[in-house]
Amino acid sequence: MSTSQREHTDPRDPHTMTRRQLMRHTAWFGAAVGLTVVGGEILSHVAGAATNSATPTTRPTLRFAQISDSHIGFQGTANSNVTDTFTEAIGQVNSLDYTPDFVIHTGDLTHLATPEQFDQVKQMMTGLDTPHIFTVPGEHDSTDDGGQRYRDAFGKGTRGDGWYSFDTAGVHVIALVNTLNLKLLGHLGQDQLDFVKNDVAGLSADTPIIVFSHIPLFAMYPQWGWGTDDATQALSYLRRFSSVTCLNGHVHQLFTKTDGNITFYSGTTTAYPLPKPGEGGPDAKPKPVTLPAGKLHTALGIREVGYVKGQQTLAIKDQALT
Repeated sequence: MSTSQREHTDPRDPHTMTRRQLMRHTAWFGAAVGLTVVGGEILSHVAGAATNSATPTTRPTLRFAQISDSHIGFQGTANSNVTDTFTEAIGQVNSLDYTPDFVIHTGDLTHLATPEQFDQVKQMMTGLDTPHIFTVPGEHDSTDDGGQRYRDAFGKGTRGDGWYSFDTAGVHVIALVNTLNLKLLGHLGQDQLDFVKNDVAGLSADTPIIVFSHIPLFAMYPQWGWGTDDATQALSYLRRFSSVTCLNGHVHQLFTKTDGNITFYSGTTTAYPLPKPGEGGPDAKPKPVTLPAGKLHTALGIREVGYVKGQQTLAIKDQALT
């Protein structure tokens, strides 16, 4: 049994499921991002777009959804009501033609990390039609207390500053925290690096690995802090695996990068868009972007994903808020 697994009494507790309980379920990730693990590969597809001909027709072994960057508590012209758009994203997850067996939120659940904001987002996520919810903190979830209020709300059963792992349907999932001890870039730290090394040491090289964090684990745009300074060390422990998929939030936009056996997927947001890397010149900052009237929903959304044994095709499908 993975070191992060615990016995539990609450079926919705995201961190205290046993491996057997997880294995009974299929799963999904994203802002809602849907990813499908297929024969060791992650299939990501855009809802509402034409289905890729290679997309499997067999019911996935594993399906899950990702929500990211809800920023509950944000007030600004970029989105005058982040509560409403987060509610819409939850509704879209619930309106999928299947029940996600778990949903992942990849950080910045709140905007100012107040107890009231954590309570609000926690209550809202109980409305997700899924047995289990997994989270990691964003930097907005640990503004002045080293993430303690986040851990009080969402850290039950986790290790260290809130990291953990679990196994489901033959896939190994690792949740990392890279939003504490920040200078410019995200940072994991030696304790967490040791955790990753030991966590995967006994796994077979053909085990599909899924990693999720808030800040990207690749250098998307270091000038804006869109990267993690010690990610190379963490990823070195994963290079021997045939399929590794890393999911993140933070950048509020879709972005994909492949590096050998590792593919990185940045998810969009349910709150407000940020500029594209470098947009506005070298001195620009990644501040919330106010879009023309009626355009906000096109920048917000969810993504879908699932796992079918024996198939190797990768396809992507994202869904904007409607």
